[in-house]
Amino acid sequence: MTTKIQTVLLTGKTHTTASRREGAPRGDDRVDIQLSIPGKAGNEIEFQAIQMHPTAEQLFAGAWSACYTGALGLVAKAKKVTLPTDMSVDIEVDLGMTGAAYFIQARIDVRMPGVAPEVADAIARAAHEVCPYSKAVHGNIDIVTNVVATDAVAA
Repeated sequence: MTTKIQTVLLTGKTHTTASRREGAPRGDDRVDIQLSIPGKAGNEIEFQAIQMHPTAEQLFAGAWSACYTGALGLVAKAKKVTLPTDMSVDIEVDLGMTGAAYFIQARIDVRMPGVAPEVADAIARAAHEVCPYSKAVHGNIDIVTNVVATDAVAA
């Protein structure tokens, strides 16, 4: 059983997209780091955090979101589903307290425009079984996963 945080002290936020573009722009108010899926040349992952000097929570959220994005791709491939190019993963990791003890908790928003909601949800849930970060925190911290998907719009 996980402990719910009573008081949130800070939140590390990340927005991760699968990207095949060269050279991600770097702004003054965020950290842009291009990561790649092992063994997948040309399949970079863009990690955008909020502050120029990221917190431990942002770094954890960023590493987790990059790994989870890769897991989404593996699960989708196994299910023979093509993920949309504008798919994204937002992870927020809170540092907080309950009583005198410190804890973390997380919220994950997965966006898969154009994918049927039940298919997107199945992929997102199965990706937690593949992602080592998800497996490491399973049962240890409170995690809420929201999947936002819409069916393809008929012309």
